[in-house]
Order: sequence, then C-alpha cells, then structure tokens
Amino acid sequence: MNEIINVHEAKTHLSRLLDKAHAGEEIVLGKAGKPYARLVPLKPVRKRALGFIKGKLDPAFFDPLPEEELKAWEGK
Repeated sequence: MNEIINVHEAKTHLSRLLDKAHAGEEIVLGKAGKPYARLVPLKPVRKRALGFIKGKLDPAFFDPLPEEELKAWEGK
C-alpha cells in the first residue's frame, strides 16, 4: 500500500499531490493514520463525434409530447 498522507499534509502540499496523481501515482489520504480516500488521475474522456446518430432517430421524436405524457414528465 502507498504511504498514507494525513489531511494537514495534504492541505499544505495539495498542488504537489495533484501533480503526482496527474502523473499516474495513486495518493492515499488518511485520517488518524487510517486510509480514508484515494487521489487518482482522471480517466481520459473520449471525444464524441458530432452527428453520430444522424439519420437514426424517427422524425416523430421531435414532435411535441401529448399533454398527458408531458404532465407525467413534469411530475404533475
């Protein structure tokens, strides 16, 4: 297991810890010497292509909803 970084140290060195996590290192944060949370890098977000469903939706999808269904969606 990684070294446990206490809350005070994490607050003092947050920028450095973020840089380490961004570089791929897992940082374990702790309270009273016990593991409490992990600081890990975000997974890359895959860009979605525009128009990926073009031609796949029925044109009726864009019609206004019937009054009763609209009320149900609005919680009325």
